[in-house]
Amino acid sequence: MVPNLAEVKPTYFPSVPRIFEKIYTAATSAAEKAGGLKKAIFDWAIRVGGKVRELERQGKEPGPLLRAQHRIADRQVLSKIRGLFGGRLEQAVSGAAPINPDILRFFDAAGVLVLEGWGMTETSTAATIATPEVFKFGTIGKPFPGVEIRIADDGEILVKGPNVFQGYYKNEEATRETIVDGWLHTGDVGEIDEDGFLKITGRKKDIIITAGGKNITPANLEAEIKQHPLVSQCVVIGDRRPYLVALVTLDPEEAAKWGTEHGIDADPAALASNEEIRAELQEHLDEVNEKFARVEQVKKFEILPADLSQEGGELTPTMKVKRNVVADKYDDRVEALYAG
Repeated sequence: MVPNLAEVKPTYFPSVPRIFEKIYTAATSAAEKAGGLKKAIFDWAIRVGGKVRELERQGKEPGPLLRAQHRIADRQVLSKIRGLFGGRLEQAVSGAAPINPDILRFFDAAGVLVLEGWGMTETSTAATIATPEVFKFGTIGKPFPGVEIRIADDGEILVKGPNVFQGYYKNEEATRETIVDGWLHTGDVGEIDEDGFLKITGRKKDIIITAGGKNITPANLEAEIKQHPLVSQCVVIGDRRPYLVALVTLDPEEAAKWGTEHGIDADPAALASNEEIRAELQEHLDEVNEKFARVEQVKKFEILPADLSQEGGELTPTMKVKRNVVADKYDDRVEALYAG
């Protein structure tokens, strides 16, 4: 995808979070590996870019020093990040699943605005959208004109409007369960902030209820774990269990590079059992766990021998993870995590 973007040079690019995550990894991995001065310059450039974008949105002009710093930051780092998108991108849209807001802020600092929209087939594709003029990172924007959204007592997002479908074909029972008093029950859980922006916090069916009775939405935890360049996918499990565990897959490209750099077999299965990689991911997991309450922390993890895929039945066409399929397919590994 990244070479295709560089060749096509789009001005508008709608995609799913996994693609933006891959581009983010491509943009950050070299600096992460280099460390030292290169990493410091890279991080400094992103901070400078973020300050400039913030001032621009406030209608203010950066001062002479910040302008000079931004020119250097753009030449050294930011323009190269834009180049991954082809260099002409004016706007991008992410949908189909939540995306980590830190990734959105990173791209925005480099001059690539990635906004989120949300909807379902049952809402004629879309129900909310963010625009370059009205958006807030970490939210999916506001309802389209004529569309109403409210949050049910259990946190489920309900939608009403002319875009909502009339019912499922020859399935009245499913229709009655989904449309109640004119409101579409979306199955997504979320909240509306004080400015009217809608935020998705997870899927109702994905909520984990631990053995202690604590309700946990795994999406945010999984997104944090996936921030490591070596991690491709992450599925947190813990329903009716004493603690949370995670099934992790390695990014094939990044893992192969790691294997080459360390002079070891780049076979995915071999890398999945490599103790150095495991130690690196454990260190990352420890840092992630510090951001969450004790009951929300992942106690153990397992690296799967292959990445999740559509061919394997674990991913949908829009790259969403089929959690139940993954849990069933690797049930023996999950049980081992709780038995050990």
